[in-house]
Amino acid sequence: MAKVPLRSPSEKVGGFFYFGRMLDKIRVHARDELPSDYHANLGKGFDEKCATFLRVTYDELVDRVKQGGTDEEILQWCFDVGRRPSDNDVYVWNEFMRKRGWNDEVSEVLNRRKTEGGMADRSDIQTSFQFIDADEGRLPVPR
Repeated sequence: MAKVPLRSPSEKVGGFFYFGRMLDKIRVHARDELPSDYHANLGKGFDEKCATFLRVTYDELVDRVKQGGTDEEILQWCFDVGRRPSDNDVYVWNEFMRKRGWNDEVSEVLNRRKTEGGMADRSDIQTSFQFIDADEGRLPVPR
């Protein structure tokens, strides 16, 4: 995958995994700088799960991001328009996201993507977050 200035999905905004990365993708895409291999999943997969979790539509979120503002302001907008998850909801969200691809219905997709990316032998990549970080050069190859 091409190198773009996207945060790791493990970086948190307001306590939430993935939200900042989604905002990065929206912003980079709005500037027409997002590589085409990212386009097919815009608003789908993790993006869709995150927007749905916050009870906003992805398209509404894109429109709000294009208006400008900090990550925290946009997250507050999500709380105002959608919902403010409880601390327990955030904990469940973070644990669900951080383990996605490990021994679940996404495992097959993860293994296929590892093979396609030349990382089939990487036993250190067991989750989708780890794959994304490895694919974008943030997860070093073990020695």
